Amino acid sequence: MSRGGGAVVMKKGRNWVWVMGIVWVLLFEASFTFGLESKDLLSGFHPYMTISEEYSDNINLTATNRESDYITNVHAGFKFYALSEKTYGIYLNVAAGYVYYARDHESDYFSPSGTLNAWYQVAPRLTFRVTDYFIRSDAARERDYSPDALEGEYLLSTERGRAIYIRNVFSPSLDYQFGKENSFSLNYRNNYYENQNRLYEDSRENSINPRLTYWFDIRNGISLGYGLTFGDFERSPDFVGHMAIVRYTYRFNPRTSIFGVYTQHWNNFENPSNDYVVYRPSVGISHAFTPTLSGSAQAGYYWKNENGGPEGRGPYYNLSLTQRAQKTTYTVSFQGGYTEDYFTAENLGFLEYYRVLGTITHQFMPRVNAGLFSSFEWAKSDGEKDRIWNIGANVSYQILKWLTASLNFHHRENHSNKDLDDYSENRGILSLSASF
Repeated sequence: MSRGGGAVVMKKGRNWVWVMGIVWVLLFEASFTFGLESKDLLSGFHPYMTISEEYSDNINLTATNRESDYITNVHAGFKFYALSEKTYGIYLNVAAGYVYYARDHESDYFSPSGTLNAWYQVAPRLTFRVTDYFIRSDAARERDYSPDALEGEYLLSTERGRAIYIRNVFSPSLDYQFGKENSFSLNYRNNYYENQNRLYEDSRENSINPRLTYWFDIRNGISLGYGLTFGDFERSPDFVGHMAIVRYTYRFNPRTSIFGVYTQHWNNFENPSNDYVVYRPSVGISHAFTPTLSGSAQAGYYWKNENGGPEGRGPYYNLSLTQRAQKTTYTVSFQGGYTEDYFTAENLGFLEYYRVLGTITHQFMPRVNAGLFSSFEWAKSDGEKDRIWNIGANVSYQILKWLTASLNFHHRENHSNKDLDDYSENRGILSLSASF
């Protein structure tokens, strides 16, 4: 399902190659630019290998004609760490693997992946940062790739069925600090998505986001931000988006702050799609109950004006509670209002949604960790309403210092107002990982 119309054909297949090349160039330059000796460079490498066996009773997420299969994943790669407290930091995780299907051999595929998080202090107050996320997968639902995504959190696209896709998100930024809490940052993002199934849509996002944060005194602070986004699509009309945000914060003490936020964004499309603008004022509070327990609540209202199209309005909210202790970590999150789904397989556009997420992890013994996660999502787009449930559990045991076994299970189902889009799935994963 896409927004229709348009005749833009994207240039495909090259972006992820050069981005992964950049990763290697950065790593190569690090050994010289940051003055790392060869022995220090080698000590930062940690090779690893993971072998996992999965079972799914509905690999294509279909309402009827369910297909089950056993899936073997073999991955090998390395992690690289390098840190100088005041000058630079690098974290790199690169892996290459292969996925085998026991019954559907034609679906076997090569599955590389990689993440990069690096920073370099160009001058005492100027810092350059770069992150990169790359994956090649055939997952029927794509995991949320944002840095703050929770376990079990997926993109809201209602895609069903396996199709090999490539996702690469490359984000460099500059940050200038001109006071203890005052800063100006300039961020860029290139988000590339390519899917081999022609039912779905390739896309590319290029965005730039300057942001200014200034504190007048210890209690009063303001933040101003602007975003410019260019959306290029294989079949749907391209768009240019603008976003403006103003936030005022009042700090009662180091533990408690209240804030007011006004956000407005415009999306201007090529024909035949309609332009629209969204207004969203909100207020909120953040509070640290203890050094390990913190929470925030934000609530407001949004309304959407669309030229020649349907309007929308409703409440907006975002509430979260997070506990980070030595042995137990949990997060509960409530989100609602609207979201924009423009750079996924289906390119659903503007849609109403509500989401509840919860995760908990606990260290039972020095070598045993376990976790639970669950989510509920409600989404409405173009007359379709989906209610998606997901619940799962995992446990890991460190057999040796370098060898870990883990077991993961989750149940997922969707209830849609379109019967053909209903599905349920049970999936179990047994993994063995060796890290050196």
